[in-house]
Amino acid sequence: MPLLRAICHCGTVEIEAEFPSGLASAARCDCSFCRRRGAAAVTAIAASLKVLKGAENLSLYTWGTHAAKHYFCKTCGIYTHHQRRSDPRECGVNLGCLEGANPRTHPETYGEIPWNDGVNHPSDQQ
Repeated sequence: MPLLRAICHCGTVEIEAEFPSGLASAARCDCSFCRRRGAAAVTAIAASLKVLKGAENLSLYTWGTHAAKHYFCKTCGIYTHHQRRSDPRECGVNLGCLEGANPRTHPETYGEIPWNDGVNHPSDQQ
C-alpha cells in the first residue's frame, strides 16, 4: 500500500498516510464547504495518518454535524486533510499537497477527477 507524504505550502505542516488506491482515488465534493475550498482529495486510511511536523500549527474546522474534521496550516492557510463524515476510518488528503502530484496533470494518468454529491449527503437527510 503506497505511503505518501503531503506538505502544506510553507512547509510547516507535513503528514504521511497509507493510500489504498494510490492517487487514483482522487475526487471532489460539491458540499457547501468543499465547493468553496476547491481541492481534490485522495483517500487515505485514517489510522495510518501521522503528522510528522507542525501538529501545533494545524487549525481544525467543523460545522453542521461536526463529523467531518478539516485541517489547515495556520501559517499559509492550505487545507492539508480531513477526516470524512461518510466513513471516519478514511481521510481525504489534499491532492495538491502530495509530493509528486499535480491536479492539472492528474487526468492524463488517472482519468478525470470525479465529483461526489456532498449536497445530498446521507448524514444531512432526515
